[in-house]
This record gives sequence, C-alpha cells and structure tokens, in this order.
Amino acid sequence: MKAMILAAGRGERMRPLTDYTPKPLLLAFGKPLIEYTITQLVSAGFNDIVINHAHLGLQIETRLGNGNQFGANISYSPEGEQALETAGGIINAMHLLGNEVFLVVNGDIATDFPFAELKNRTVDLAHLVLVDNPAHNTQGDFGLDSTGLVVSNSNEQLTFSGIGLYRPELFRDVPAGPSKLAPLLRKAIAERRVTGQKMNSFWMDIGTPERLQELDSYYSHQR
Repeated sequence: MKAMILAAGRGERMRPLTDYTPKPLLLAFGKPLIEYTITQLVSAGFNDIVINHAHLGLQIETRLGNGNQFGANISYSPEGEQALETAGGIINAMHLLGNEVFLVVNGDIATDFPFAELKNRTVDLAHLVLVDNPAHNTQGDFGLDSTGLVVSNSNEQLTFSGIGLYRPELFRDVPAGPSKLAPLLRKAIAERRVTGQKMNSFWMDIGTPERLQELDSYYSHQR
C-alpha cells in the first residue's frame, strides 16, 4: 500500500517561521517534522511514499531526496506556489498513487499511532482515524456509531486526525484544481461508506509556533 504525506500547506499560522522554511521541515527536537512521519511509515511497512509540496517545496526535495536514507522510495507531486487544498493535492498525485487503497497523512501532525494496523483494513470509500478533541477544536468533526461507521453528528464528536485510507473512487468525479476533502467525506459519510476508528495514541496537530515548542518539549522528555 502506498502512502502520501500532505506537505503543501503554506503554514500561515506558523509565520514568520514558515516565511523561509516549509512547515514540514520545521524542527522538533532537532529533526524536521516530516522525517518523524517518514520513519514511522517505513517502520510500519509503507515504503512507497508520495509527498506533495507547494510553498518552498524544492527545499523538501533537497532535504529528503529519493528517500533511500530512510529506506523509502519517495516520489514528489509539485503544485507550484499555490497549493491545491487537500483533495486537489491528492487528485494531482493520483498518477503516482495508483488504483488501490492508499494512506494519506497530514504533514503537520505528530503521533505514535501504529500505522501498520491500517494495512489490512477493509475500505469502502474511506477509513478515518479520529482522536479526542484538542483544545483548538472542541466541537470535533465527526462521530462513530456502534458499527464503526463515521457519522456527521453523534453524542461524542471526535476530531479527524489527518490520517485516513482512501479509495481512488472517492475522488473520481472531482475536476482537477483546488478542492477540499471535507465535502467529499461528508457526502460519502451520508452514503454510509466511511468507516473509522478512535486513536488512543499520542497525537498533536502542529499548527502554531506554540504547539511546535510543546512538541519539542515532549520529544526532549521522551529521549
């Protein structure tokens, strides 16, 4: 199964840190965020990795190369200076992702989620990994029903972790160009074609300089 890391975001909330460095290359405990994700994916058996990029994207290619140093085979999907949003970025990279189910991971999260357990998941259109709501998203995004289907609303709303499995069919009728993932997911959820699971592992959305400092402190205490 191939994996894609979404690394094309501008990182506006991270400015000025991202004025000269793409967000995935920001350091936590001396190591770029994206390298933690690559190492975890390879350890879980995801060796074929696609990375999209936009703002300062060539820095990402220069830093990571073809992935050999990680035991990975990295391909790139450049989007120019203007990112294509999540769904648009995936669609732009579809020629690299193939025709089977693939894994997508946001490039600005930190987690110790065991990615290997996703390799044998049965997927209709999508399978989402959800987490307890962090302080910056107290309303949550989706819920889970008793059968494991993702629902739009439930008594216990959870937050989408940025980790998901997708079939290419989810994106089949979407034209090329900028487009968001959430409307596609909500349509598929309404059709009862999205499953999910709740993660109980460490997870952080590294969206601000303060959270980057928090992650740096977390990693320093783990070593």
